Amino acid sequence: MRLWTVHPRYLDAQGLVAVWREGLLAQAVLRGQTVGYRSHPQLTRFREQRASIAFLRAYLAIICEEAASRGYRFDKSKIRGPYTSRRIVETSGQLQHEWAHLKRKLRARAPSVYRAVSGISTPVAHPLFRIVPGPVQPWEKR
Repeated sequence: MRLWTVHPRYLDAQGLVAVWREGLLAQAVLRGQTVGYRSHPQLTRFREQRASIAFLRAYLAIICEEAASRGYRFDKSKIRGPYTSRRIVETSGQLQHEWAHLKRKLRARAPSVYRAVSGISTPVAHPLFRIVPGPVQPWEKR
């Protein structure tokens, strides 16, 4: 499971579909509707928020908007309930770590997307996150 800090505009088609599915799985986990993935580290920053599910819904809404802008039809009704307009504080180290990880993935599976983003040193973050200086998060698997 990867719930990216980077803006979904940088994801290739496979990555966008994957983050949508993984976000829906995360929503089910936070709602207590699944047995697996309950202690997945990617859920840490959502669990740390009051109304964690509302933050996850906001995350998914942006993914859905990006998909719609590309002509995909993700079922927005799967985002069940209200979401927040507040933001989660995330670190620049986490954003940079994920950016390097995503670029490695893109180089292997979507070379044309990789070429389009390879010159970007600091990506835009997913709008749910407010980036502050800091290291990679301790929950991040390396």
